[in-house]
Amino acid sequence: MNQPFDTEPSDQTEASGSAQMHPRPPHANWREALMDLIAARFALFQLESKELSEQAARRASFIAAACACTFFAWALILIGGISMLSNFTGWRWDAVALALATIHLLAGIMFAKSAKHSGNTAFPITRAEFQKDREWIENFSKDKKSNG
Repeated sequence: MNQPFDTEPSDQTEASGSAQMHPRPPHANWREALMDLIAARFALFQLESKELSEQAARRASFIAAACACTFFAWALILIGGISMLSNFTGWRWDAVALALATIHLLAGIMFAKSAKHSGNTAFPITRAEFQKDREWIENFSKDKKSNG
């Protein structure tokens, strides 16, 4: 298991002038080790949560802008198309508009039913670390039972 590292600079520095990383001394008891492990996992969770929320906010703003532009362009195309279609066919414009609205409603229902999750899992590093912790606890429990 990896030991956490202090980020405090040492009195001794390398020739390049950067601070050296020094491992902490071993923990006095298992409770301190467990608390450090929980604190490290919580810090990792916070870091990944922040990154995920920033990505989601940026993505949501781009999606909102794209949706607004697409909506207005499509609305203008429909208005022009309804006018052209009613002029060429001699049908009333309201009948053409209702027919196109029905087509759009059916297409929207089909798209909504076919929407799927992207498959990317959230918090991949945290999940991997939790899995490692689970395996370590299982192995620790087995070792303790075989020794006791």
